[in-house]
Amino acid sequence: MLDLTLQTAAKACGGKLLGAEGRENKELTCAVIDSRKLEEGGLFLAAKGEKVDGHQFIGQVFEKGAACVVTEKTPEEVECLYGVAADEWGPYILVEDSYRALKQIAAYYRSILSIPVVGITGSVGKTSTKEFIAGVLSEKYKVLKTEGNYNNEIGLPLTLLRIHKEHEAAVVEMGISDFGEMSRLGEMARPDICVITNIGQCHLENLHNRAGIFKAKTEIFDYLQEGGRVCLNGEDDLLFEVKQVQGRKVYHFGISESPDFAVYATDIENLGLLGSRAVMHIGTKAYPVEIPLPGGHMVINAMAAATVGSLLNLTPEEIQKGIQKVEPVSGRSRLIRLADKLLIDDCYNANPVSMKAAVDLLMTATSRKTAILGDMFELGEDSENMHAEVGAYAIEQGVDALYCVGEKSRFMYDAALERYDGSQDIRYFENREELLESLPLLIQEGDTILIKASHGMGFSAIVDSLRS
Repeated sequence: MLDLTLQTAAKACGGKLLGAEGRENKELTCAVIDSRKLEEGGLFLAAKGEKVDGHQFIGQVFEKGAACVVTEKTPEEVECLYGVAADEWGPYILVEDSYRALKQIAAYYRSILSIPVVGITGSVGKTSTKEFIAGVLSEKYKVLKTEGNYNNEIGLPLTLLRIHKEHEAAVVEMGISDFGEMSRLGEMARPDICVITNIGQCHLENLHNRAGIFKAKTEIFDYLQEGGRVCLNGEDDLLFEVKQVQGRKVYHFGISESPDFAVYATDIENLGLLGSRAVMHIGTKAYPVEIPLPGGHMVINAMAAATVGSLLNLTPEEIQKGIQKVEPVSGRSRLIRLADKLLIDDCYNANPVSMKAAVDLLMTATSRKTAILGDMFELGEDSENMHAEVGAYAIEQGVDALYCVGEKSRFMYDAALERYDGSQDIRYFENREELLESLPLLIQEGDTILIKASHGMGFSAIVDSLRS
């Protein structure tokens, strides 16, 4: 890590450093809240989670070589389940709230970094856009990117604290579900470049409507670094209306030939599940590019990456290579080729926009098209209608089989039945287990199968079942 010592960590979070005589200026190697991920010389932040209290592992992490521990409790107050006894503790920083300390330490650490940080938010496509941007920037820089779902108020600071001396750029994903969250994330990330993928319908229980989502997402503008730049999806009606942020022009990207767009794609050729081919326009010049992830929305995500790459001085050739090397992330439109079928694993998350985009992707298949769709969470009062819209859309687009799973998906099923033309196989299952029992009888040889629902539905079990 960069110049983060025991003393500076304590100062950053307003904690009291104890037991560190002579070691105050020891530089930390990492900062974690999971004791299993600790490296020797690292900082362990002991925090109470839903299932486990990290304070119980303090003895263990000192035994593993922790340089210091952030704790809400003194040695006398902790009953260690593993490792050294309380009287053998090493240095520790006593704080009132370990999670708040994590954010404060991350915010300080970000303040001393000199590398460009790209912050990505939006309703749909954050992860794939992150992968495209990281892939492009990796052609020129050593890049750190958000891993997994580390995009919230715990994951973001842990991601920032993973930046080491060798890194030359960072790409961080920023996910929210309520007002004020983006401000708290922004205080830590302070991006040099902000990317917003779109303003869709998600987290409506808290954010109410698209206007609310727009307001919550654009809180990030207040936390740009001085001279920071903003890249927005020009195909989104709300984002297209944003022309300036903090007196600086906005860089729009998209798939429309427009003088208002800094980067855009034309001549898009749909290659089905193999992705797309297009002509990428940067400024006044055009370049052919292949986008290896399937779906028209991936072309827009690739243009976001091209915009960021051009702002960070990559050549068009480097941008082309970076886009073409991107690979899908598990649970995010990942293609799994089996001996007798093809799976589209898109079960990480779902909202109406991403559901319809996934159906569009399924429709590019040349074999029998089967959609296994489940509940979408956090949609607020209009949830029933939104589920119905997805069911109707799937049938209207022409899927051969639609299997709706979950309590909320009853509305998806009912709407699908209303548009039933007699040729499709439409069924409803109350839960995932009920579907799994029937699955061997439903799937046919050669099927292309879309599996999609909100993460809490646990649809990865369906993917595993089909693979086995």
